[in-house]
Amino acid sequence: MMLDCFAPASEQSLPVWCVRPADLDAASDTSPLPAAARAFAASAGFKGEAGKLLPIPGAAGLVAGAMFGMAAPDSADPFACGALPGLLPPGTWRLEGACGDAALSALAFALGTYRFTRYRKAPDRTVRLALPEGVDADDLTRQVEAITLTRDLVNTPANDLGPAELEDAARALAARHGAAFRSIVGDALLQENFPLIHAVGRAAVQPPRLIEITAGDPDAPKVTLVGKGVCFDTGGLDLKPSSAMLLMKKDMGGAANALGLAHLLLARGAKVRLKVLIPAVENSVSGAAFRPGDIFPSRKGLSVEIGNTDAEGRLVLADALALADEEAPDVLIDFATLTGAARVALGPQLPAAFTADDAFAAELAGAAAAQADPLWRLPLWQPYAGMLDSKIADTNNVSSGAFAGAITAALFLNKFVGAAKTWLHLDLFAWNPSARPGRPEGGEAQTIRALDALLAARYG
Repeated sequence: MMLDCFAPASEQSLPVWCVRPADLDAASDTSPLPAAARAFAASAGFKGEAGKLLPIPGAAGLVAGAMFGMAAPDSADPFACGALPGLLPPGTWRLEGACGDAALSALAFALGTYRFTRYRKAPDRTVRLALPEGVDADDLTRQVEAITLTRDLVNTPANDLGPAELEDAARALAARHGAAFRSIVGDALLQENFPLIHAVGRAAVQPPRLIEITAGDPDAPKVTLVGKGVCFDTGGLDLKPSSAMLLMKKDMGGAANALGLAHLLLARGAKVRLKVLIPAVENSVSGAAFRPGDIFPSRKGLSVEIGNTDAEGRLVLADALALADEEAPDVLIDFATLTGAARVALGPQLPAAFTADDAFAAELAGAAAAQADPLWRLPLWQPYAGMLDSKIADTNNVSSGAFAGAITAALFLNKFVGAAKTWLHLDLFAWNPSARPGRPEGGEAQTIRALDALLAARYG
């Protein structure tokens, strides 16, 4: 299958030369550019500035090609070609020159064509890229579909994406891949021992639920994904200020990324038994809202004192992680837009990763670098665990101080995992606050390509 933004390599196309300033030297004997193109660049005053495009005229005044400025190799953005769909004139183009990794450049181009069009149509642009030789069209399609799914879910506002609609999206993904599906909704959560999920979501109009997808050979290595599905977060009775609510439609970004990775694994037929668990809730305010100071049991059996109702994501994850841990998966990964502390430490582009498995962490760092899908490991620093102590329950859901918020959140989740051979917690932003090439402002997939590569290397 080939995406609409691509054309076969055999189709007639115009060259777009990825150039650096040295390539424009008129006297150079090693420049990939034809001498005539270099002469035109000099006459036009084009210096190969990163991100700038210079169309090259041909016969009869028609465009015969283009030059695209690239940064120096040590600072080049691997997604630089994601700017091309918005810069190139209509037509079919092929990459020439120092464009970097062919597969990443093609992926960046495709992602640069993304538009969220549910509420406003985007102008049609008939810019296509001749698929670079050696790039797997099926693999590229799989990645673009997964990222598009993730972005679309995160971008959809809460009035059109509550827990029920998130369930619909998960059900559709399961049906597409022939996976088993179930959902535990409302008071059935109490009957099946998910008290924390129920407590967080019980104040909303749409009842809370736990969504489950299962696929693959039961005897294959077990990989379980857990995604925080808080479809909107008011903060509960510890109400957020209005400015802090503006992006809270994205508080289900963990669930969206879990579904994106699930698509990557299912579409390539990964040799694993895959399970996806999504606690889907809205943290609302009503007479039924849970309160600061309340104490709830958890599926794990630990009692939890509520120190802050705005730390609800870790509560719903706790019950889902406890369920996942009961079958001792080989790899257990949770995705969550969990703490502002992680964003203060690492910013929006760099998800925080927590794991006690050093070998897994090293593999993940290598995959992240190779896939240009970054993350950064932070420590599960056990001396901070005492910050979660409660005088009247087994644990509080928040720390007693203002320090190390991302670490103490991870340590809270760690209390609900014990049997999994490897556990990875990802505290991500799932949002681009400003546009970059191939990464428009809005919802974003983070870490899923790196994890897909790691799991493919481990299990096939």
